[in-house]
Amino acid sequence: MSVEADAPGPLQGLRVVELASEHAAAAGKLFADLGADVVLIEPRSGHPARAIGPFLDDDPGPERSLWWWNYNTSKRDIALDLDDPVERVILDGLVDRADIVLEAEPPGSLATRGIDRARIMAGRPELIWVSVTPFGQEGPRRLDPATDLTLMAGAGPVWSCGYDDHSLPPVRGAGNQAANVSSVHAAMAALVALVERGASGLGQHIDLNMHAALNVTTEVSTVHWLVARETVQRQTGRHALPFMTAPTQIESADGGYVVLGFPPRAASSYQSILDWLEELGLTESFPDHVVLQLAVDRGGVTITDLGRDPVAVECFNAGRDAMALIAANLGAYECFEGFQRRGIVCGILYAPEDIAHDPHFEARGFPTPVHHEDLDRTFTYPGAPVVFTGTPWRIASRAPHLDEHRAEILATLESDR
Repeated sequence: MSVEADAPGPLQGLRVVELASEHAAAAGKLFADLGADVVLIEPRSGHPARAIGPFLDDDPGPERSLWWWNYNTSKRDIALDLDDPVERVILDGLVDRADIVLEAEPPGSLATRGIDRARIMAGRPELIWVSVTPFGQEGPRRLDPATDLTLMAGAGPVWSCGYDDHSLPPVRGAGNQAANVSSVHAAMAALVALVERGASGLGQHIDLNMHAALNVTTEVSTVHWLVARETVQRQTGRHALPFMTAPTQIESADGGYVVLGFPPRAASSYQSILDWLEELGLTESFPDHVVLQLAVDRGGVTITDLGRDPVAVECFNAGRDAMALIAANLGAYECFEGFQRRGIVCGILYAPEDIAHDPHFEARGFPTPVHHEDLDRTFTYPGAPVVFTGTPWRIASRAPHLDEHRAEILATLESDR
């Protein structure tokens, strides 16, 4: 099944009021690109995130922040002074017609400005209010200052990321991950609340703790500590575990790197590797080709085999070594494409600028052209992380200019009275 490019998004008709922020912007983008009407509220002077670089043509300006562009597509914008009682009336009108309020203000700060969430929700029991804060609304750390770095380090992901050489410091994942991870959790929670509201008619307050959201992305690291009091070890390009595992990033013949973290287990995969070694003239230089044949003859190996059968372990290791030999004799992309074509898991290490030109990503429509009519230029944006066959996703418009939609938003409020 496919959908028309201009078909309505699955969240069409959903009304979201978003108070501009760094921490929740990605959640608002998820809603907006799926068709929701997201009204972004900024201070009269513009939100400070408009000053986050890099900038178009390296020329700073509030309408040239690429960070702002990325996180605020498909949204409408109005600038309000929330300390002004007259302007707060406009906010009240927007919230009164909203399904979801999305904000990332410090706990208690909105109440001090006359915006009382509890009072508002008492009058609108069907409203879903999402608060995204570093440590949640309650608890001793709720007002602690935090940055992307401190959140990532304190919650655990940084401890798990780095290199086999532990004389090197841990590595923080780049790309605003604390906010991105938290926004995904916030959006999922809000959508679950919408489903629940469909049954009960009631909204709820979603208290998103960024520290907690990041902690659950540490995979087995937290579990190892809580269950066995074991500390995982950072490992280059692979899962952090209490013990060191075999390397998975292999340098290819052209100096690039491929990731071979999932050696074959199916008999057909072992046969594919044997055939490829033969095509490349590498069979005789790989004495363990007989072990690969053994893996074919025995019908492959299973995960449970690896825990109890030494022959299966030898087959598994031979598959990994054969993949590394192939990688060392081919260019990174040729290796990546060849393994993928044969149904064997293989990754490739890309520079950011290479990703948009990868044929796999292009075929999935990930590079997304967005026209900026104000500049008469078209730019390539990251597209949807998943492909929808039944419900469309699209970037409907560039990020808004400051207060760009004030007139139409006020006109809508007037017509709804």
